[in-house]
Amino acid sequence: MLYEFITVNRPEIITRCRAKVATRLMPIPSTAEINHGVPLFLEQLVAMLRSGGTSTLEIDQTAGQHGHDLLLKGFTVSQVVHDYGDVCQTITDLAVETNAPIGTEDFRTLNRCLDEAIASAVTMYERESQQAQADKAADRDHERMGFLVHELRNLVNTALVAFEVLKSGNVGVGGSTGRVLNRSLIGLRDLIARSLDEVRLKSAAKNRTRIVVSEFIEEIGTAATLDASARGLTLIVAPVERALAIEADPQVLTAVVGNLVQNALKFTRPDSTVTLSVRASADRVLIDVRDECGGLPGQTAGTDLVASFEQRGADRTGLGIGLAFSRWGAEASGGRLYARNLPPTGCVFTVDLPRSFLPAFAGV
Repeated sequence: MLYEFITVNRPEIITRCRAKVATRLMPIPSTAEINHGVPLFLEQLVAMLRSGGTSTLEIDQTAGQHGHDLLLKGFTVSQVVHDYGDVCQTITDLAVETNAPIGTEDFRTLNRCLDEAIASAVTMYERESQQAQADKAADRDHERMGFLVHELRNLVNTALVAFEVLKSGNVGVGGSTGRVLNRSLIGLRDLIARSLDEVRLKSAAKNRTRIVVSEFIEEIGTAATLDASARGLTLIVAPVERALAIEADPQVLTAVVGNLVQNALKFTRPDSTVTLSVRASADRVLIDVRDECGGLPGQTAGTDLVASFEQRGADRTGLGIGLAFSRWGAEASGGRLYARNLPPTGCVFTVDLPRSFLPAFAGV
């Protein structure tokens, strides 16, 4: 019987299948596939052959579970098909080499079982993969809604601080404070308008334009200076090369960097300093926000970002989800967000973005 042949030659079949998987270029094999996938395929195949391969229900259930397992292990649908094919080819080659007395009907059963298995595994894989993608889409929608609420709150807070300063009568509405209030109100208007547009078009961060980094940082710094002063903190905005430029949605990027600065001002120690600076390489622009919070407790240098909805610090007036939204906004802008924990001094959060080149500075 074929299943007896497979049971006796199991180690050799596994070795040959692993060799086929390891030499395959597309799709690229994973360690889990080589060490776990092939033996799992073989065990399921033996079980199907031992049952005579007459029960389609058994085949479907076994292979369906197999497709489920592969999805959980991060395998691709191509790997599902290729690995079943590798098992079939290896068994056939070995049977021919050893002149094994396996009848035509056994090979027909093998091919029929594998055909059923591939179809069932792929069907289950695709069904659960689509469900997982739908769940991720729902999570992204929740993130975007939270992003909207979070940035509405930030803009309103900035407008309130500017209004309180103006109300004191110490500065005129035509000065810097008035401009901060004006920008905050415009930001509220634009954020709401863009959010409505996103609802209609179901797209995010689509309004990418070229941004001169020095001008962008100056606007962020002007708005944050009021908050820093109100908290008794020092905000240092380092000079930025005028030649630096990026392409991003201005509203999203303002929310990302503005949120990081506000977080730094919120969690840094009293009478300390927050620094906003920019670095650049040949193809990247890195915006750094450095605080003096003392470092994230219990974390080592190079720590991951704080988990969504988690807060650390005495001031818990916020929602605690700003970092998650900043990370989403950075990714929506074609970049990424990461943090460096520098105890006992503080933390540095970096927005890493692709560099663009202004025509006027193309030769610089």
